[in-house]
Amino acid sequence: MRASGHDYDCDVLVVGGGIVGLSTAYALSRSAPGTGVTVLEKEQGPARHQTGRNSGVIHSGIYYRPGSLKARFAVRGAAEMVKFCAEYGIGHEVTGKLIVATDKDELPRLHALVQRGRENGIPVRELGPAQISEYEPEVRGLAAIHVATTGICDYGAVAAQLATASGADVRYGEEVAAVDRRPWGVAVRTRSGTVVRARVLVNCAGLHCDRVARLAGDEPGMRIVPFRGEYYDLTRPGLVRGLVYPVPDPAFPFLGVHLTRGIDGGVHVGPNAVPALAREGYSWSAVRPSDLAGTLGWPGSWHIARRHWRYGAGELRRSVSKRAFTSAVRRLLPAVTEDDLRPAPAGVRAQAVLRDGTLADDFLIREAPRTVHVLNAPSPAATASLPIGREVARRALTALTPSRPRTAR
Repeated sequence: MRASGHDYDCDVLVVGGGIVGLSTAYALSRSAPGTGVTVLEKEQGPARHQTGRNSGVIHSGIYYRPGSLKARFAVRGAAEMVKFCAEYGIGHEVTGKLIVATDKDELPRLHALVQRGRENGIPVRELGPAQISEYEPEVRGLAAIHVATTGICDYGAVAAQLATASGADVRYGEEVAAVDRRPWGVAVRTRSGTVVRARVLVNCAGLHCDRVARLAGDEPGMRIVPFRGEYYDLTRPGLVRGLVYPVPDPAFPFLGVHLTRGIDGGVHVGPNAVPALAREGYSWSAVRPSDLAGTLGWPGSWHIARRHWRYGAGELRRSVSKRAFTSAVRRLLPAVTEDDLRPAPAGVRAQAVLRDGTLADDFLIREAPRTVHVLNAPSPAATASLPIGREVARRALTALTPSRPRTAR
C-alpha cells in the first residue's frame, strides 16, 4: 500500500498476541472491513502468558467501581464471552459463584459488595450458613453472596479463535526490538530483523507494555511490576462443586486464594500474589536481572513495599510454606489437607504501578501520535476482552483516519 509517498505493510500494527491484542484485531475486522491488520507476537503461539495462565473465570463485574471501565466492560464482556464461546463451540459454562465471609470483620465488606453488585446491574443473592451448604456442602462461612452470572471458559481457545476470525496477518516468533515513529506512521523492527511499516501502532504487549511505550518515545507514567500467582490442583475435586471466593481486601486488586472448578472438571486453588523476579517469572528460580533492576529502580515499587509490607509478608509466607497456603484454603474449605494440594503452573499478573506507588485499579488506555497503548489490563481483562478490543480499535481507527489516502472523485 502507498500513501503520502510512503509504503505501508498494514494500516494497524498490533503488538501482542494475547487475548486483548487479538480481540483488537478482531474488532478492527468487524468495525472497519478492509483495514489491513498485522499482529506481532514474540512467542510461537497465542495466549502464552496472562491469557493462558489464569483461572479461566468469566467474571461478573461485581468487584469493580461503578462506572469504571472494569465494571462496564466486565459486565458487558461476560455476556459477550458466553455468546462468543457458544458461537464457536468453545468449552464454557455459566456456573455462578459464592463469595464467602469467614470472619466477622469481613461482613461489612461482603455487604458492600452486595450494594456494588446491584449498582453494576448484577443479580446477587445473600446467603446464610445453611444456604451456603446447599450450594457447597464442604464450604463453611458466616455469610455469603451468590453471583449467578459468573462462569468459566478456555481463554486460550478463545484467543486462538479470535486470531483466526480476525483475518489478521498474525506473525509469531517476532519480538519488537525498535520503534521508529514518524509523521507518516511507525516502523517497527523485530529481533529477527523484520521491519513492518504501519499507519498506526497499537501496544497490547501485556507484561512488556511499558517497555514498548518507551520504545515508541512515550513515557507511560507507570511501570509494570510483575506479581506471580501460584496455583495448586485439588486432588479431591469432589470437595468443590463450582467457584468459591473469599471476601477481597478493597485495598488490593487481588481477589485472594479461591477455588475454581474448570471446564476440564478439575479444581484449581489459588492464586496468591507474590513479587516475581522476572516479567515472566513463573517460579522463584526464574530471575532476570534487567527485569528486577527495572522493578527496584521504579519509585512506586518502594512505596508499595513500605505501605503494604504486612500483606506482602503474608503472601510470601503462603508461597514458601505449603502448610500456610493450606491453612488459608481451610478457612473456606475445612476438609482440605496438604496432601490434597498438588502444585500447578503459575501465572504472572502485569500490574501497572504509578510513580507514587498507587496500583492502577482500572484498565488504562493512553493515546499518543500514531499510537494507542494499553497500559493496564490484568484481570478481568480476559472477561472484558471483547469490549476492550472494540474500544482500542475505535481509538486506533480515529488515529488512522487523517492518514488514509483520499479517494479520487
